[in-house]
Amino acid sequence: MGYSVKDVQARLNALGYNAGKVDGIQGPRTTRAYKQARRDTGGRIFHRSGLHRIHLHWTAGSYGDIALERSHYHLIVLEDGRAVMGDLKPEANVNTRDGSYAAHTRGANSGSIGVALDAMGGARERPFDAGRYPITSRQLHGMAVEVADLCDTYDIPVTKWSVLTHAEIGPTLGVRQRGKWDITWIPGMKRPGDPIKVGDMLREMIKDEL
Repeated sequence: MGYSVKDVQARLNALGYNAGKVDGIQGPRTTRAYKQARRDTGGRIFHRSGLHRIHLHWTAGSYGDIALERSHYHLIVLEDGRAVMGDLKPEANVNTRDGSYAAHTRGANSGSIGVALDAMGGARERPFDAGRYPITSRQLHGMAVEVADLCDTYDIPVTKWSVLTHAEIGPTLGVRQRGKWDITWIPGMKRPGDPIKVGDMLREMIKDEL
């Protein structure tokens, strides 16, 4: 699999090597971090599967209505916390050039596993309204359990560069999205919050399950 410079920078940062801002520019800092990581890992900084990130979403649909969503996500967590597999395995996203992959994130599908909460149909960001199908606490716990298992299986560190919400893709990976605000609200919040701060909350839940 061919990795982009942004993929390499994000992976290096996730592994604790300071590659700097994920901007797609292979400058001196990225080069130093890459060389050090290769020395420390024996030349392999990515998992043998080629998968290196997990993107967290909500479906923006009603509970249980996942027939279409299964083609876009590798795993969907229902309102009661149960997980349903998508039509394609995560490995389908290792190579997106063949057209047979789960298209869950604009411009950032390669090597990325898509996990979605089956919720938020009819939700509105401003003025905020969670709609008739809000995220449930059981869903969040189910998601944390499933994502922790994926992280363990594919050697994906739980960091903002490697396990992040759709709303974090733009500010963290520099891949512009189109009005995506998932996931910026979870139960207990009065209104949507800062994407990175909410992402941090979700990552702490996931870490608790490792």
